[in-house]
Amino acid sequence: MLAMFVGNVTVPLIIAAAIDLPEADTIFFVQVTMFVAGIATLVQALGIGPIGARMPIVMGTSFGFVPVLIPVAQTHGLSAVFGAAFVGGLAMAVIGLCIRWIRFLFPPVVTGSFVLMIGLIMIPVGFAHAGGGFGAEDFGSMRHIGVAAIVFCITLGLHQFGKGFVSEMSILLGIVAGYLIAIPMGLINFSGVESAGWFHLPMPFHFGMEFVPAAIGGVVIMAIVTSAESIGDIAGTVMGGCGREPTDKELSGGVMADGLASSFAAFFGALPQISFSQNVGLVAFTGVASRYVVAIGGGFLVLAGLVPKLGAFITTIPDAVLGGAVIIMFGLIASAGIKMLASVELDKRNLLIIGMTLSVAIGLREEPALYADVSPGLQAMLHSGLVPGAVVSILLNLILPGREKI
Repeated sequence: MLAMFVGNVTVPLIIAAAIDLPEADTIFFVQVTMFVAGIATLVQALGIGPIGARMPIVMGTSFGFVPVLIPVAQTHGLSAVFGAAFVGGLAMAVIGLCIRWIRFLFPPVVTGSFVLMIGLIMIPVGFAHAGGGFGAEDFGSMRHIGVAAIVFCITLGLHQFGKGFVSEMSILLGIVAGYLIAIPMGLINFSGVESAGWFHLPMPFHFGMEFVPAAIGGVVIMAIVTSAESIGDIAGTVMGGCGREPTDKELSGGVMADGLASSFAAFFGALPQISFSQNVGLVAFTGVASRYVVAIGGGFLVLAGLVPKLGAFITTIPDAVLGGAVIIMFGLIASAGIKMLASVELDKRNLLIIGMTLSVAIGLREEPALYADVSPGLQAMLHSGLVPGAVVSILLNLILPGREKI
């Protein structure tokens, strides 16, 4: 739970900062994120009928949707985010049902390009936090940059030179160190923690739910592509813990759990759920592959999601502290994509797919004036970069000759 905790709560903090969400709503956002991740982990590990891989898989909030959801939230509000996430979750569940027939859409050249694309698009968000956060009056001041640099260096050192679990927890430990440094600098306000309650049961539809077609289209496309990431995580967990390939039943149940958990999350005001890659490495490292151990961890997450004071405490993490850590997180996501592409034959066909995917994704994000005259919903989808990049990657793989057989 400690290995995934920071990654799980970082996503709502990033989106809350991007739309300047009020403090009380941000606290709820973080609280319900922990609660839903715990429920999703229990379903994934223990299973309900055909739903769930029944493997030691920890669930959490997906970074993959962030570049799509930020412009949706800024344009249409959080209600549109959760309406789109609900439909996207259902789409992912359908993919889980049909997994054996559609795996050909996601060869390594597509999934690797997608993961690399996420990392590259998210890195600037990390630097925005390191400067003090979106819209900060003293953005770029030395106190923000200094704290971010300290967190960056501590996290980097622990990741490379720490042993075992210390290395796996490097991001959390780096944030803790930065947090302690930020207290005497006056960067932390504890008033929200003092006013928050000790127990609160998250209630559905706190932020509402609105179905905006353009937002739904973007999230559904991301749900389809993100399913490939989930397949990779499930396969990695089964290989690391059991020394074998996953069965079609395990893959199908795992992806269905991701999708239905994402729709469930949308009801409660939380973001789409997916298996967490950090824990794939922990299963292989520790040799602990009991799904019941992971389920107990999921229970702890549920309990944490019932305590508003914990959510309030997490929201006090300064943007600069968060930025110093997430720059590394997003860089590691990009490098994971490169690792996936290393297994791909880099012939002219695959190089074209990789190059065009990145060109479209990054180019459209950098030049929003090109599509300034289209509808706000379509603008949000194009500005995400991920949606058009994913579409290009999948279509080119299907159209160009020499497609890999899966």
